[in-house]
Amino acid sequence: MIKQSDIAVIILVASLSLVASYFIGNAVINTESNRSTEVEVVTPISSEFPQPSTDIFNDDAINPTEIIRIGEDPSERPFNQQDD
Repeated sequence: MIKQSDIAVIILVASLSLVASYFIGNAVINTESNRSTEVEVVTPISSEFPQPSTDIFNDDAINPTEIIRIGEDPSERPFNQQDD
């Protein structure tokens, strides 16, 4: 059987726990007043692209995407592969 003093102790402990958790929670969790920070401002991306340097990109420059073949390949099997 639960005595009346036991119920009073349970209510007291629950009340103290509630008050303590409220103050601890406010101390740990950030509030609106201290949620400020400074961030770097980024310049927006433009759709305009500057022209490349004519020293590098000109009509006399070598095209690195062009396939270079040295000599002719007369054979369809260049390494003399044998059929197994």
